[in-house]
Amino acid sequence: MPLMLDAAQKGATGVAPAHDGEVMIREVWPSVSIMPAAAALGQKLIRSIVLAPLGWFLLLPIYFLKILPFVAKRYTLTNRRLMIRRGLKATPSHEVSLDQFDDVRLVESSIDKFFRSATLEILSGSSVVLRLPAVPQADSFRRAVLDTRMAWAPHKG
Repeated sequence: MPLMLDAAQKGATGVAPAHDGEVMIREVWPSVSIMPAAAALGQKLIRSIVLAPLGWFLLLPIYFLKILPFVAKRYTLTNRRLMIRRGLKATPSHEVSLDQFDDVRLVESSIDKFFRSATLEILSGSSVVLRLPAVPQADSFRRAVLDTRMAWAPHKG
């Protein structure tokens, strides 16, 4: 007879007990569109096909700049907060607790279909408490933030 586990004993991906402390749920690195002028020029060159290698070469330093140990920036979602972390040790430079915001707005004017990124604004009431520019696959990250807030700070939903 197979061993049957009840729901409390089964593991679920991305879920951790509250007593385990803070657990990372998702992390993204800003897109190269964080530098709009260079991204726009790179996009034009890449779309020209003939000049595409020049466009890639232009965007290459911007790509590596975002992951260099001392200047790296990333957006991290945990079971307790959403934060912008920077540098080699990934220390938080800005953060907001899951119970300190009401909504996550995708800034329509910032949507970049070529780089598949957009800016997200974290709202408390009508004021912006955190701004995340050039988030890759922004709608998916927005949904993850809202779902996490609903799971870990349900009184806000």
